[in-house]
Amino acid sequence: MSPRRATAPDTLVALDPAAPVPLYRQLYDGLREAILAGRLAPGARLPSSRLLAAELGLARNTVALAFDQLRAEGYFEGRERAGTFVARTLPDRMLHVPSRARDARDARGERGERGERGERGARPLGGASTRPSIHPSAAARVAARTPLVALTVANRWCRVAEDSGPAALAAPAAFRLGVPALDAFPRVLWARLTARRWRDAALPLGYGDPAGYAPLRRAIAAYVSAARGARCTAEQVIVVAGSQQGLNLAARMLLDPGDEVWMEDPGYPGASAAFTMVGARLVPVPVDAEGIRVADGERAAPAARLAYVSPSHQYPTGATMSASRRLALLAWAARAGAWVVEDDYDSEFRYASRPLPCLQGLDVEGRVIYAGTFSKTLVPALRLGYLVVPEPLVDAFVAARTVDDRQSPVVDQAVLADFLEGGHFARHVRHMRALYLERQEALLAAAAKHLAGRLEVRPAASGMHLVAWLPPGEDDARLAARALAAGVESRAVSRLAVTPLARGGLMLGYAGFTPRQIHRAAERLAAALGA
Repeated sequence: MSPRRATAPDTLVALDPAAPVPLYRQLYDGLREAILAGRLAPGARLPSSRLLAAELGLARNTVALAFDQLRAEGYFEGRERAGTFVARTLPDRMLHVPSRARDARDARGERGERGERGERGARPLGGASTRPSIHPSAAARVAARTPLVALTVANRWCRVAEDSGPAALAAPAAFRLGVPALDAFPRVLWARLTARRWRDAALPLGYGDPAGYAPLRRAIAAYVSAARGARCTAEQVIVVAGSQQGLNLAARMLLDPGDEVWMEDPGYPGASAAFTMVGARLVPVPVDAEGIRVADGERAAPAARLAYVSPSHQYPTGATMSASRRLALLAWAARAGAWVVEDDYDSEFRYASRPLPCLQGLDVEGRVIYAGTFSKTLVPALRLGYLVVPEPLVDAFVAARTVDDRQSPVVDQAVLADFLEGGHFARHVRHMRALYLERQEALLAAAAKHLAGRLEVRPAASGMHLVAWLPPGEDDARLAARALAAGVESRAVSRLAVTPLARGGLMLGYAGFTPRQIHRAAERLAAALGA
């Protein structure tokens, strides 16, 4: 029996090269929709990735990314020396229990219509299908639209050409943002500290304090006071599952629906999502070389309830807020009775001088909520961060944390406390500063070699990423999509801005990648951009 004729999906999938969604994602979405809608039948044979790429005018790697994901999720199946076929048993059908109404209809089809309501079962109101309609809440729709979520999903799929196997899907690809040097994490030391803690008979294994393990809170308070210039006690420290949970807590505790929030523009999408999900109204406030423009914020929304800032290393531009702007922001917060959320996500990594004191240390009115994280300084898998909140707010924040997820894992908190108290954390940060400076210099050298004339990349005094600015008129979202299709991750600055920018740019993370990886990614980026 001859094999079934290969189906040509070019008639089933509409691709838009100008869309912000990467082409491989458009191809994946279109093929999956065609399968679920029945336009691609179970058992249908697909053209080879080489042939389909030629028919659609795509790079073969783009088609391979879509095929690999559909194969991994069970929509496609490969047969040796026969090609790729639509799976006969689709995963979406396996994920849902058949409804009773459909079972009844199937049974009626087998035995004929008897016209007896008792044998037909309960009829849905209005004769409608019993299949549930999906109507996400407003908060869920906000979360789905935020660039943070879209990029997280995209990161799951991005597979560099030379990677293979299941681990490749989880491995970060240059120039993914927010990835620390995973290769430099002191695994052996961490394992030894963890083993010692598990041998400790006095380690509490029951429910712990929702505010966090007391020795860790003391260690964090000591660290932020000495290294960041914060003014706090251990009682003001609340351990959270990463800074994003801290932002979500702050949004719920400080904002009511309709409250105005100053948001740096461009700014961090995780913060804007947290505030929007509680019904706040974002007021975009432009940033310049001195950080957020406080005077512009006061003109736009003088009675705003909250201002979100990243003063030590503004996300994404990298600007450092000047002393005059810091004092002006605190003065406005005191006059307006507003709160300031300070996101201090990577301030430890400053190369030109000592890390700058945090905004919270200048606050004498108790208006600043300070958010820090160990995801950038250690590893994201640890999922530990912290808030420093004004004393009157501590009980409310702890109550909210209790409702959220009760507490972070006590053993991990205890190990981190040992890591801080033993001086290991300070040594690790010093080592990372030197390493990240070396990797930033590697990115600058690679950009000068491969991207000169197309992207303007300048050194930065701090942080874990650089912004490669484009000439005016260039569409950074379109270029970021082309880069992703080539296996290079970046983030378009314009996607993080409300007000149109004078020029677009690509955010390039360098901290988590070796100089060799950085140079190879720069070569691929240059090819993708046509540089």
